Amino acid sequence: MARVDESSIANDRGYRDSLTKVEPYGVEHIPEVERHGKASSQFFIWFAAGLNFPIIVLGFSATYFGLSMPQAIMAIVAGALVGSSTMGLLSRMGVKLGIPQQMQARGPLGFVGNMFPVAYVNVFAGIGWAAVTVILGGKALSELTPLPFWVSALILMLIQLGVALMGYNLIHYLQKILAYVLLAGFVLITVVSLSKSGVQLEANPHAAGFLGAGGWITFFGYFLSYLIAWLPFASDYSRYLPDTGTTRRNTGIFTMLGNFVTVAWMGVLGVVLASSASTDDPITALHQLMGPWAVPGLLVITISALSQNFLNVYGGAISVQTMGIPVKRTTAVIFICIASYILSLAGETAIYQSFNVFLNLTAYCITPMAAVLICDYYLGGRQTKRGLAQIFDKSRKFEWGFVAWLAGVVGSSPFWVSSIYTGPIAAAFPKLGDLTFYVSAAIACIVYFLTYRLRPLSNRHLPALALDPHANDYTAAMSAAGTADVAQETV
Repeated sequence: MARVDESSIANDRGYRDSLTKVEPYGVEHIPEVERHGKASSQFFIWFAAGLNFPIIVLGFSATYFGLSMPQAIMAIVAGALVGSSTMGLLSRMGVKLGIPQQMQARGPLGFVGNMFPVAYVNVFAGIGWAAVTVILGGKALSELTPLPFWVSALILMLIQLGVALMGYNLIHYLQKILAYVLLAGFVLITVVSLSKSGVQLEANPHAAGFLGAGGWITFFGYFLSYLIAWLPFASDYSRYLPDTGTTRRNTGIFTMLGNFVTVAWMGVLGVVLASSASTDDPITALHQLMGPWAVPGLLVITISALSQNFLNVYGGAISVQTMGIPVKRTTAVIFICIASYILSLAGETAIYQSFNVFLNLTAYCITPMAAVLICDYYLGGRQTKRGLAQIFDKSRKFEWGFVAWLAGVVGSSPFWVSSIYTGPIAAAFPKLGDLTFYVSAAIACIVYFLTYRLRPLSNRHLPALALDPHANDYTAAMSAAGTADVAQETV
């Protein structure tokens, strides 16, 4: 029987920088001997992931809100800047703590408290994002070949399965190659699009979704929410890096740059396509616009599905393990791939409408969780020895961070804007746009600040982590957290 170790002290398993070994770690803390790589790797992994068609789809919606070209570009750049800066902060945390982002949330939320954000937001986000990307890539491949969609989608999913099974090192290696390949491809698409369509897009107060300033806020939120959806996975790809001050600083910078450049670029490209499109289907619009360059253009879209889904599948598998389900990472990868393939077949025909709904509802739950994580890291003592040990203590069922997260979700629900549910405040004042992200983050931060110095909910006899003078005493920390022994679960 294989065994899955979940411990704040992981053994040396000889992984290093090998490209031929299956990654032997899952949600465990990465030991110092296994730390390797350069901070610049974060630029390539996120740059390649950002060069993809879903962001173009978001930019394509500028015409729905009746935005002019300058208005749309300002919203895209602002959303990309805020979201990528937050990604940079969370990526730094992976270098310091050496564990996946979702495992870090066990600290402030508790083991059970972290279940719903992980179970709903991250497992379903991993499956959902993988399905969305396979649909777009599969459609592009079907446009290029006589293959039916289900075959095209299956080919893409099998490639993603193989890479995600191998894990961290191979993903980083391929993302760097794909960054250069996709850079050349999207430069071609951009040049052809600009030469064929120009950059003329006038404000249209008669557009179906025109809300004035509220439309700009909502459109801005689309690009912010795209990056918010990546926040639970930011540390997953930096947790093997050597823990030094320089590495942490540069990791944040490279992560921010990789995300900002691509999200801003792809978003603006989507607006350019929308300005001259005669169809509401972005894939068809691109095919029409590219003319004789349609084949290489669609091939680029197909390849871009891989660069994003390597991360979606890998991150989804980490989510399964974070829930405490006693399975190996490779088993979780297979589950995520099968589930996302089935979902892609079911959602092929309504992808664009479903995409925005899925993106918003996911981001509504992730935003307050990310706010709590950042507050906990910088204020709550999470960088201490006791702070790390607590993450692996399953006796901590609920903690104050869960209260802060739940308050952020519930308190912001009156502002939700979705075809599934629209909150009363959003319904009464539609021209305000979608304010959910800002309200939920503010509420979560306020509640966290009011509670983080209180005694823990699960271990009332212990002082708050932020006030513990012995938090960096490793022996005392492990004893207090109840993780002196390695917890092993039989698969």
